[in-house]
Amino acid sequence: MDKINVFKSLTNEARLQILEWLKDPVAHFGPQDGIDLVEVGVCVSQITDKLNMTQSTASQYLSMLQKAGLIRATRIGKWTYYKRDEEAIKNLGKFIQTEL
Repeated sequence: MDKINVFKSLTNEARLQILEWLKDPVAHFGPQDGIDLVEVGVCVSQITDKLNMTQSTASQYLSMLQKAGLIRATRIGKWTYYKRDEEAIKNLGKFIQTEL
């Protein structure tokens, strides 16, 4: 995990909001045609709608979070689904607790 990229990705309110929503996707997003929100993730279109942003902006935010290692993407057909990488987030917490 590149700590600089992680901290840079957390300096934006919308990216932080995405991480918060993905922590409990069932509470924040509607059902998705046979795709499990918890197991597979949330479709980029639902995240875009909830952010009330263009898809390109939302995709840039998701890409930054993914490059930082905080979320994972799964491609099914023409759709991409995102979910948190809980292990990476846990390791970030340990890093902050022990190193900073």
